[in-house]
Amino acid sequence: MDLAREPRIAILCGMIPTTGLDSFTQIATVRVELKDSDPPIWRVVEVPTSVTLKVLHEIIQATMGWFDYHLWEMVIGGQTYGLPMEEDWGTAPRKVASRTRLRDVLQPDTTKIDYVYDFGDRWEHAVIVSNVRAGDVGNSYPRFVAGERDCPPEDCGGISGFYEMLQARVDPHHPEHVRIREWLDGYDPEELDVFLIEVALKRIASRRNAAAKRILKSAND
Repeated sequence: MDLAREPRIAILCGMIPTTGLDSFTQIATVRVELKDSDPPIWRVVEVPTSVTLKVLHEIIQATMGWFDYHLWEMVIGGQTYGLPMEEDWGTAPRKVASRTRLRDVLQPDTTKIDYVYDFGDRWEHAVIVSNVRAGDVGNSYPRFVAGERDCPPEDCGGISGFYEMLQARVDPHHPEHVRIREWLDGYDPEELDVFLIEVALKRIASRRNAAAKRILKSAND
């Protein structure tokens, strides 16, 4: 039985404790927008509220199209979350994101999260979590819903460097024109490859399915 798809059946049959109901049925709509992008670069994804903030980071990375090469952090209600202190390079104190679940930081109606990826280029994202509800047992989560435009290439100098780079590519008189054209070979800022996003999110969902199987095994032992 695929518990990610049939959690209510598993609970009714006594295979999963009732206290685990939210872990398999409750989801939220998460909108992610790259700040100062014009036109906006954004995504909407449905996410289980049981995921840790570390997994939410992975979902944002997969949905936006980043490669998780750099440090990151989230700020929710003035509290910072991120990697354990021994895994970063002296940034501000924080709570460990892998020990905090999304449902534990949710506010009534909507929850605003400031998410920063790459402390050098400093890609700032506005993350809005809303519409917490029971998920559809026919769907696997996290699930891509909508979005527009490709995210910038990694290590291009942040949002200002990104737009300067695009300008250099179309200006044959720009001193960096040739180099930028070669570097951006095939890159189209207006194109969004939904297939790659869906594949990445399915990998995360598969891990969730594996966790469901471990709960089932533990309940039966």
